Amino acid sequence: MAVLTGGLEPLTFAFAVAVTLFSAFVKGTVGFAMPMIMLGAFAAVLPLDAALASLILPMLATNISQGLRDGPAAALRTARRYRLLIAVAMATLVLSAQLVRILPQDLLFAILGLPVAAYAIAGLAGLPLRFDVGRRRLWETGVGAVAGFFGGFFGVWGPPIVIYLASSGASKGDSMRAQGVIFLIGAAMLTFAHVLTGVVNKTTLPLSAAMVVPAMAGLWLGYRAHDRIDQAGFRRWTLVLLLLTGLNLLRRALTG
Repeated sequence: MAVLTGGLEPLTFAFAVAVTLFSAFVKGTVGFAMPMIMLGAFAAVLPLDAALASLILPMLATNISQGLRDGPAAALRTARRYRLLIAVAMATLVLSAQLVRILPQDLLFAILGLPVAAYAIAGLAGLPLRFDVGRRRLWETGVGAVAGFFGGFFGVWGPPIVIYLASSGASKGDSMRAQGVIFLIGAAMLTFAHVLTGVVNKTTLPLSAAMVVPAMAGLWLGYRAHDRIDQAGFRRWTLVLLLLTGLNLLRRALTG
């Protein structure tokens, strides 16, 4: 039984399943935010390295589905379109992942919590979080570096990439596919990086594997919502949740 629950107590495991199901539903609906929601919640009951490891396999599985939802040919075109952003993000991700066990956890919570809260506040305030994409190569290099930096620490690289896609005028379908493709490559690189750091190991991997089933179930439900309902209202509630998650992480950074 302990193997099936990743070594967690039953109530803690049930909490992890519920969080994973909901975060994957959000991802299936709007294309992102799954690792931010999972990490913010898991960090309340697990050490940071175990919380990060638990994201690995659910992210791989859900991003394979999201990236390939329109077929391999469309996914390949998307990968070529954003190849510079992807290359910079992956290089930065591998480098920043090496610092997970070096920097203090309180600092890591603050590094994640502040931009998540700021992003949510800006979105809820209706601020135009857009880049001038006239200098595409420059912006893709910068966005890739920022996304990879936070991705290496926490498996969270969504906000800067989502903002960039919005600024480029990508349609809802194109944006969903691009996020899936970019996040899939990032998840694969993150897995490799944290095998090297030791965050992914025989102790942490069972919980990650256990979270794949609720992740895929939540993603399927999210796809149904994505195809049938207006995303505007749901995204506002997602931003509220992201704000609460960011504030909670900042609280942990301040209180230890």
